[in-house]
Amino acid sequence: MSVLVVGSVAFDAIETPFGKTDKIIGGAATFIALAASYFTKKINLISVVGGDFPKDKIALMQRKGINTEGLQIKENEKSFFWAGRYYNDLNTRDTLITELNVLANFDPIVPPSYQDCQFLMLGNLTPTIQRTVIERLHRRPRLIVMDTMNFWIQTAYEELLKTLKLVDVLSINDEEARMLSGEYSLVKAAKKILSLGPKVLVVKKGEHGALLFKEHRVFFAPALPLEEVFDPTGAGDSFAGGFIGYLAKTNDVSFENMKRAVLFGSAMASFCVQKFGTEALLDISDYQLNERVRQFVDLMQLEGEI
Repeated sequence: MSVLVVGSVAFDAIETPFGKTDKIIGGAATFIALAASYFTKKINLISVVGGDFPKDKIALMQRKGINTEGLQIKENEKSFFWAGRYYNDLNTRDTLITELNVLANFDPIVPPSYQDCQFLMLGNLTPTIQRTVIERLHRRPRLIVMDTMNFWIQTAYEELLKTLKLVDVLSINDEEARMLSGEYSLVKAAKKILSLGPKVLVVKKGEHGALLFKEHRVFFAPALPLEEVFDPTGAGDSFAGGFIGYLAKTNDVSFENMKRAVLFGSAMASFCVQKFGTEALLDISDYQLNERVRQFVDLMQLEGEI
């Protein structure tokens, strides 16, 4: 099943307690597409970069099975750039630089060859752009998953509400869930958010795992304790890529299968954080992926009687 990924392809500069990078490849769509490529080779990308974006990195994505026909290249402009500094807990960060550049006037074009997508993953962008992509598809995909962030909740709330009515699954972190709903309890927050349009809500809790909500059903997946965590940038997008990639591979959007997708998404996120940028997503074997998922399953099992 084909997956359409929409989001930023960009440059990041990261500083954590464990190291510092110059400009490296990042962007929501980059992480999503790379993570999803381990599950399906039918990935179509919609994004925009400047003439400064390395052609060899585009070729790398193509080798991973990512169709870049929908990647606009503005030769005389610069790519989106974000720089951030993380503190010791790796949950707290400061944004040092945000340069929208080509994203400032991004008009997402859907090539005719993308029109048959069954799964749509809307990475973090303005709610208006996300909605525009949905409206430009001639046929509604089987499943639409959307990510957003606190910035859009604060600055584009009404546009966000319009877009939420059109999606099936919303994926956000716990802070964003509380901000969007006005509720501290995540159970109450989920109930309110699901009333806004999405049928399913994924709440990412970083090192504390992830929650999956649908109607009265709740599923919790723990996070995997890791010896080394270098860079949390892109972890949520890697989760999203693993999540929708697994659903596309299995062609099953039931709640039971979404539980499995959460585990595969969590596995991809756990790989992502072990190196800077996208590096850890470039060479994962089937054995490594399945072993990582098995470790998550083992965390959830309890033997013997209570």
